[in-house]
Amino acid sequence: MVNSVMRTIGDDRTQNIVPNRILAAIDLGTNSLHMVIARIEPSLPSFSIIGTEKETVRLGDRDLDTGNLKSETMKRAIAALSRFKEIAKTLNAQAIIAVATSAVREAPNGKDFLNRIKEELNLDVDLISGQEEARRIYLGVLSGMEFNNKAHIIIDIGGGSTELILGDSHEERCLTSNKVGAVRLTSELITTDPISDNEFNYLQAYVRGMLERAVEEVLSNINFGEQTLLVGTSGTIETLANIHAKEILDSVPSTLNGYSFTLKDLREWVSRLRKMTNDQRADIPAMPEKRSEVILAGALILQEAMTLLGVESITTCERALREGVIVDWMLAHDFIDNRLRFQSTIRQRSVLKIANKYKVNLEYSERVASLALSLFDQTKGNLHEWGNQERFLLWAAAILHNCGHYISHSAHHKHSYYLIRNSGLLGYNETEIEIIANLARYHRKSVPKKKHENYKNLVTKEQRLMVEQLSALLRLATSLDRRQIGAISRIECDYHKGDGQLHLKLFPARQYDDCAIELWSLSYSKLIFEEQFEVKLVTSLKN
Repeated sequence: MVNSVMRTIGDDRTQNIVPNRILAAIDLGTNSLHMVIARIEPSLPSFSIIGTEKETVRLGDRDLDTGNLKSETMKRAIAALSRFKEIAKTLNAQAIIAVATSAVREAPNGKDFLNRIKEELNLDVDLISGQEEARRIYLGVLSGMEFNNKAHIIIDIGGGSTELILGDSHEERCLTSNKVGAVRLTSELITTDPISDNEFNYLQAYVRGMLERAVEEVLSNINFGEQTLLVGTSGTIETLANIHAKEILDSVPSTLNGYSFTLKDLREWVSRLRKMTNDQRADIPAMPEKRSEVILAGALILQEAMTLLGVESITTCERALREGVIVDWMLAHDFIDNRLRFQSTIRQRSVLKIANKYKVNLEYSERVASLALSLFDQTKGNLHEWGNQERFLLWAAAILHNCGHYISHSAHHKHSYYLIRNSGLLGYNETEIEIIANLARYHRKSVPKKKHENYKNLVTKEQRLMVEQLSALLRLATSLDRRQIGAISRIECDYHKGDGQLHLKLFPARQYDDCAIELWSLSYSKLIFEEQFEVKLVTSLKN
């Protein structure tokens, strides 16, 4: 089942591959907006960076009372994105992939901000979860460093969150995301300049407490006696590496890839930074503009993480989330078939992992998925025009539609929505997870209604129509296996445009089975299907 889904998606996406395609990847971070422009080289397969841009916007500097993104901050961000788009156009970028992380994710008006970006700039921005952010960071690091199949820990300290990742070049063993970031801690916990002893001690204890669980999870997945390398990415760690190199070597390296410094060196710098005012930190050689304001909190996060992990040195990697967005796109479009091949099935593996976690009857769910996709394929072009992306979302919802039984049989469709929405599916953005969860929610009982909170989370007409139509297909599929014994082996659809009828032929798996329960269930679910697609459904059993 999974292989057939992947094959279909792959075939569709590779039809119009353009050699040396140029892509732009934008990261709307808590501290800064970053863009990289990459030239895809399919023959290698690899990519090269041909342009970079950065704008310190501080989306994480949110309203303290409401948690909302500030109006002036959103204006600066939109202006920066407009400039990024123009630069991408100048460099002949054929597509722009943009993602937003913790600051937008946590703000009550975050989705409104993304809708505004869409309206004003015609730019789609994917809102990704903390774990998905960690996964793409891992992809970015793998594209820039060779680990020779040895275990490695990656730490990415951002403005709003810190990701800790354990991998071994083949598989991400552990992905964590914590709500400790340089901008977040500075704005919430530092009020003195230079920082007072009381504030520093509280900050240190707070950071350690917040990191302990993630560190324990990472350490528990390291095999006995296995040696690991700690790799650091993004602004805080790059700044510390540059400052260290400037002082030790009296120059900033042309590349930070592979540059190392020790925990002892870091502790000395933390001790010095805490005694400085912001103006004094700004005068440190190799300190980027505005980084001085948040460098102490970021350095302290790194110090406590290294201490808890029990490592004595860290190696820097210049690639992270933005490059991971590029790699993820290449995987999704079948450009990569090498050591990263395992990542191309991340979406399927993530769905199946969640199904296993909530003890889903996978044999039954795969039958429902097969029936749903058969209905999808046979009605495409006549009743709908959805493509392979929507087909895959339908598959995911079909596999997980009954996971709510893990909580309770009663109203399990509502429980399914909650579990899917909050299980951290990897490989999907927030909108796709919302759609999958809604499809599962409406596989039975009520149709989508405006008063439903989950339905309100679908912000566009297209998303709502997708859920309305695909959930109608899922309802039929569940009816066709009502006894959960595989009563119907296959189906055939024949659309009669003249009289607006869809003839559905059902082929029983067992001779002489009248499939009475399935036909009875179908008589109810077909009413919603008929109303949604404005068609008359005529069923017949072919013994």
